[in-house]
Amino acid sequence: MLSADALPLMLGAIIGLILALTGAGGGILAVPLLVFALHLPLQQAAPTALLAVGLSALLGAGLAHRDGLLRYRAAAMIGVAGVLTAPLGVALAHRLPDRPLLAAFALVLGYASLRTWRSAAPRAADVARVELPPLPCVINPGEGRLRWTLPCARALAGIGALAGVLSGLLGVGGGFVIVPALRRYTDIAQHSVVATSLGVIALVSAGGVVSATVVGSLPWALALPFAIGALLGLLLGRRLASRLPGPRLQQAFAIVGGLVMMLLLARAGGILPTT
Repeated sequence: MLSADALPLMLGAIIGLILALTGAGGGILAVPLLVFALHLPLQQAAPTALLAVGLSALLGAGLAHRDGLLRYRAAAMIGVAGVLTAPLGVALAHRLPDRPLLAAFALVLGYASLRTWRSAAPRAADVARVELPPLPCVINPGEGRLRWTLPCARALAGIGALAGVLSGLLGVGGGFVIVPALRRYTDIAQHSVVATSLGVIALVSAGGVVSATVVGSLPWALALPFAIGALLGLLLGRRLASRLPGPRLQQAFAIVGGLVMMLLLARAGGILPTT
């Protein structure tokens, strides 16, 4: 039987492992895990998850920056917008009842799972990309950096604003929003998209954690071991990720996410007990 201190550590390790194996959006499973395993209300589970996901993303972004993959200027633009809107999400979370929040989180999780499933399959849309309108954010071939224009800044700030609200409201880092948005509005290479997303998640999560700390909704006694476990799981997952097939991992995450979505909807509807 696990002790009260060991359980958050183990659960955090599971989330860190999922983050490393499936990408930034894997952290969305942290909140339902805390709700079901530790019986936390969503208002406490959300910032606890944010602390773990944010620290894990910071570690991942640091390693990616060392490898030259992180687009730190784009990450800063998106992250600042997210930090500014994260307190709005936290304020909304404290004004909404738990069951509607659970239902909203379930729908967001379902959306993320569907997108992950689709991204794991080959897409004809990538072949036909030349037919799409010009992208607002493109790399300057001569410099290897993004061309900073008003449409580009507006697109990146919009991505950050949405990720920030979701971060504060539901305790998600926003990777499931940031990654597809960067792929849609920029021509950044996929490995840099994931790395940049991690940098953004670290910044946006920090805004949500600070806001939750100010209003007193972050249970530090549980959050710290959970975050430490997530960091350890991330390091372990990085070693395993290269040995496992990426598309199959994404599909497994999508299936698990769909099952968790149904459990959350059942709890939100009163079919499952809340404790």
